Amino acid sequence: MRLQTIFGLIIMTAAVSACGQNRGAAPNTALLSSDSTRTDERELNDPDRTTIWDVFDRGNAEQIVNVNRYLWAASLDVLNFLPVQEVDPFTGVIVTGYGTPPGGGRSYRATVHISDPALAARSLSVSLQSSGGAPVSAATARAVEDAILNRARQLRIADNKL
Repeated sequence: MRLQTIFGLIIMTAAVSACGQNRGAAPNTALLSSDSTRTDERELNDPDRTTIWDVFDRGNAEQIVNVNRYLWAASLDVLNFLPVQEVDPFTGVIVTGYGTPPGGGRSYRATVHISDPALAARSLSVSLQSSGGAPVSAATARAVEDAILNRARQLRIADNKL
């Protein structure tokens, strides 16, 4: 058993050493550029180079998304009956608490996400939750989104008249 272990270590050492580069050999002229640096060295020194380790880079941890100001103001205006719990204008998220709409009997809470600077329906995402745990109908969610989009268009038209 001991002989097999030693033999296995010798083979593994030879395999790992065979993976190394031959640094003593003359450089291949096909790999050299006009300024006589190797292409792999140029690639390592390239500032636009990305690797798998860039995922762990904390230098760009804060990512700012431009938010459409009309959608932002319209969301706060349409959902003014709900108490605002959290707002983050940098990521475009508005989280509200439970509140009852005027003339309604059931209380709702809403989370609004504005993901694009364009004044378009694809930029707006609204999710509603009922206090009783009952699912909110798609028609209700669509009506809230439509009300926010209509109010945003009204705000934009009023802003252009100035």
